Amino acid sequence: MVKRIKMGISSCLLGEKVRYDGQHKLDHYLKNVLGHHVQWVGVCPEVECGLPIPREAMHLIGDSNSPRLVTVRTNIDHTDRMENWINQKLKKLEQYDLSGFVFKSKSPSSGLKNVKIYQDNGIPVKNGMGLFAKAFTEKFPYVPVEEEGRLHDAKLRENFLEQVFVYKRWQDYIADDNTFAGLELFHRRHKYLLITHSEGGFLELDDIVHQGRHMPLSEVQDKYLHKLMYTMSIHTSTTKNASVMHEIMDTFNQMLSHDEKLELVDQIDVYQKGYAPLIVPVVLLQHYVRKYNLSDLSEQYYLFQYPNELCLRNRV
Repeated sequence: MVKRIKMGISSCLLGEKVRYDGQHKLDHYLKNVLGHHVQWVGVCPEVECGLPIPREAMHLIGDSNSPRLVTVRTNIDHTDRMENWINQKLKKLEQYDLSGFVFKSKSPSSGLKNVKIYQDNGIPVKNGMGLFAKAFTEKFPYVPVEEEGRLHDAKLRENFLEQVFVYKRWQDYIADDNTFAGLELFHRRHKYLLITHSEGGFLELDDIVHQGRHMPLSEVQDKYLHKLMYTMSIHTSTTKNASVMHEIMDTFNQMLSHDEKLELVDQIDVYQKGYAPLIVPVVLLQHYVRKYNLSDLSEQYYLFQYPNELCLRNRV
């Protein structure tokens, strides 16, 4: 990818000392590995809305659908201050055209999942979202989002970053092409990647493209994007990956020597049994695509998707 991916992130994860206690929550992978390929846009709702460092800790209280943000000891309500800032911040972030966002878990402003909301009896329920995280996901429903803690899981990290890369390519298509022919190319190049998430989802996207020849382009794009990001949110598996790799192999099977066929089948089988990571058979497929100059497959994002330095498929 030529253009650097622009993503939002909770500032404390980059090592900025903006937390209520004056400390940070530096995530080395996000800053020092993924950071080489991403232009991070740091956001700290508490500081940016005007609260000091350090400051009294806050939590959410009341109704789960519309909780209030109050300080833990003095019960000062900062909800209106935060919501006014959020309205202005979302307008600014719209200009950044972000391809993803990594939020700080458990935060009353930025947590995505299971944020505590305290009831009148003092007992919390863990079904809330941080005020900023909730507003962001409502404003930008297709932007991939995740919490930093979940990204320590290799499979969740792989799935999230696949969504980010796909969404970035969609943004580039809209910005640089924005034609029906461009949509067809986008769809064609994502074929095998989409199938590893959901073959049914791919087939529905295929129908959208075929039927779209008789529809306004913007309407087709809206339908396609909605189904695209839903399909990409479905987790892949070793079985689906192995099936797709066999399907890819079948497209050039007649070009392979007997020994090459045996080697490729063996490496896919080793991966499927859990003895080797996904990168092993994928690299072998890449080798044969280059060796036999298979131009159609060389355009498939399933085979050529990430910068090697991210080592994403080395652990799944």
